[in-house]
Amino acid sequence: MNGKVTIVTGGAQGIGRAITELLADKGSDIVIFDIIDGSEAVSAVKGKGRRCAFYNVDVSDFQAAASAVDQAAKEMGRIDNLVNNAGITIDKLLVRMKEEDWDRIMSVNLKSVFNCTKAVVRHMLKTGGGIVNISSVAGVMGNPGQANYAASKAGIIGFTKSVAREYAERSIRANAVAPGFIRTKMTDMLDEKTREASLAAIPLKRLGEPEDVAKTVYFLLSEYSSYITGEVINVNGGLYM
Repeated sequence: MNGKVTIVTGGAQGIGRAITELLADKGSDIVIFDIIDGSEAVSAVKGKGRRCAFYNVDVSDFQAAASAVDQAAKEMGRIDNLVNNAGITIDKLLVRMKEEDWDRIMSVNLKSVFNCTKAVVRHMLKTGGGIVNISSVAGVMGNPGQANYAASKAGIIGFTKSVAREYAERSIRANAVAPGFIRTKMTDMLDEKTREASLAAIPLKRLGEPEDVAKTVYFLLSEYSSYITGEVINVNGGLYM
């Protein structure tokens, strides 16, 4: 990853933060897109001796995302990799789900992937590059109370496979990672009953760590996976096989 530049959306906290730090450890300069304060994440990356740029941008906004990508390419000199990690949940049973709950999830989780990928691909056409989209176990097996979230994450998988087929000849690889229950602020909000039920369903009997996802992302962006594209890697402790 030495000398390469990687954009990570939602890179200021949680899984995104773990991805930025590991890729920086491996030699990549980092660009973070997020709507929350990214000063700590930036400091962590710079502390590893890598360049880091932060853009306060809502990646669900098509023009804002495209502008941020172009600015990042100009500031950093190039773009080699993109990790579409930004995502939210608004969990409700379908009969209680409002139209705005559906639309918001689709905008943040799925449209943002389209927005950023479309903008980045233009910079990768001559040089090639790597794209990793963060899906979810919910996107491959469904989950009660998450019809909107599961649909958005399943959409990411279809989008990833299409991009992989479209741009393989340009040496652009696109893959997806589907995490299961990962220890983040999102899972910390689960009640004890839900947490126990989740652990009982996981063969490895533990929650994953953000670093488990980050290591998989690194693998998919590195030369170790140079002959892999259009794949979905499950990181879920065996919850879905």
